[in-house]
Amino acid sequence: MSRTAVELTNGHHSDAEDRTGDARGGQEQFSLLCDERGYLSLVELVLRSGARKGDRTGTGVISVFGTQARYSLRDQFPLLTTKRVFWKGVLEELLWFIKGSTNARELSEKGVRIWDANGSREFLDKSGFSDREEGDLGPVYGFQWRHFGAEYKDMHTDYSGQGVDQLQKVIDTIRSNPEDRRIIMCAWNPKDLPLMALPPCHALCQFYVSDGELSCQLYQRSGDIGLGVPFNIASYALLTYMIAHITGLQPGDFVHTLGDAHIYTNHIEPLKEQIQREPRPFPKLRIKRKVERIDDFQNDDEQQNDSCFPHLRAPRTMQRVFTVELPEHQNGVCRI
Repeated sequence: MSRTAVELTNGHHSDAEDRTGDARGGQEQFSLLCDERGYLSLVELVLRSGARKGDRTGTGVISVFGTQARYSLRDQFPLLTTKRVFWKGVLEELLWFIKGSTNARELSEKGVRIWDANGSREFLDKSGFSDREEGDLGPVYGFQWRHFGAEYKDMHTDYSGQGVDQLQKVIDTIRSNPEDRRIIMCAWNPKDLPLMALPPCHALCQFYVSDGELSCQLYQRSGDIGLGVPFNIASYALLTYMIAHITGLQPGDFVHTLGDAHIYTNHIEPLKEQIQREPRPFPKLRIKRKVERIDDFQNDDEQQNDSCFPHLRAPRTMQRVFTVELPEHQNGVCRI
């Protein structure tokens, strides 16, 4: 199995600022911004126009329904610079999805504990999964990506050859019929929802090939803007880079469509502080060696980060899908 290095380095100022104009021009503009200002404009939109609602955690949110932002992947990687994004977590979780794993312990053993709460004995018992081993999340993202339609038994079962390998089908279609308008991977399986420790938030992604570039659009039914969304942006951008690499294409755009775009009330003040920060150019990501198969990407866990902003404290909401630290610019080198 090959070990492929992905190098993440500082970006440089581009002509994106000249093309996109002011990031603070309101809802009608933010979808046209292809750098970090798209995210910051989304934050401003929800802070300004969000409706106050309750939520399952009991914290309370302000929420907007139906938003979209676009991030160029051309010679840049959308890892936010106005806050820290848990880059190691992005890498390890994506590789865990690709593996088709549903075992939260595999991530926890690598120091990535973003699924620990949902795989805990207490949480599983409260959710009606008392017969399930601790760490067994049920047929969540990776299972749906690699074995859609297979009967889920437990996290130890070998599901090789069972169900639909949506991820491989996406890759095969990109290679054989790049003009296809059905290059879709879906994690939302109504039959399996009752078996999942947590239903998918990022539910469906579609890939698009044009002029030698691969783009991805993600539909996310629910987006925690303060913590989860920056993580999701980086995760699907990285997946697009990886698939582009093995199919001989260049990364194009990542389009992020949100259903319920919300900010938890205890994140409002940290986000108000964050949007006052001047974003830096996105870092660059480069895959340093050739990989032929999506399963051959491996993380060797080497990472260097240089902080560019002081740490922001944002309260963690219990039972969240993602726990992402605030905020730090992820410079340096990361290798897969």
